[in-house]
Amino acid sequence: MWAPDIYEGSPTPVTAFLSIAPKISISANISRVSIYGSYGATLQKIFFFCSIASMILGALAAMAQTKVKRLLAYSSIGHVGYIRTGLSCGTIEGIQSLLIGIFIYASMTIDAFAIVLALRQTRVKYIADLGALAKTNPILAITFSITMFSYAGIPPLAGFCSKFYLFFAALGCGAYFLAPVGVVTSVIGRWAAGRLPRVSQFGRPKAVLRAPDT
Repeated sequence: MWAPDIYEGSPTPVTAFLSIAPKISISANISRVSIYGSYGATLQKIFFFCSIASMILGALAAMAQTKVKRLLAYSSIGHVGYIRTGLSCGTIEGIQSLLIGIFIYASMTIDAFAIVLALRQTRVKYIADLGALAKTNPILAITFSITMFSYAGIPPLAGFCSKFYLFFAALGCGAYFLAPVGVVTSVIGRWAAGRLPRVSQFGRPKAVLRAPDT
């Protein structure tokens, strides 16, 4: 629950680092435990619960956000749930899908925060601030739209491939409840993440208050 506040209050490079590095390190360490250590039914149930909770929280909370960084924070929480699906399997296929998911998530996150950093001079804070970005900087708007569509898991982008491998691994290990929950929350997350490209492509520019002529 600390992630949205930290994402919003920290400088964008620090936010990008906090969004990527801890997830990679934690996933790597837990993967080593899964391969070389003891992976029992109790630990698997804990991962199941954490994965489902993260996916549901990330999808539902992102729908109510009006700020760009807070939306990315809850999307990050949801992606942690998707990535943890690979850990929940406790199989080699699950670890392989986790590695693919981590790589694709890191690439998408770097791209998203690089665009937010490029927009720092325009003081983009709210989603509405992205209005008419397609007119002022069409290349940046198209890149941002593709990135967020990949975040949402729109085929045939990389984000869809990541979720496909993760859910396929979940079905392969018998987690028949985990995969449908991931699909439903992914559909909900598409609406939340889709607001950014929709506003940047079709939104209106911010109203500028002007002093009356004298």
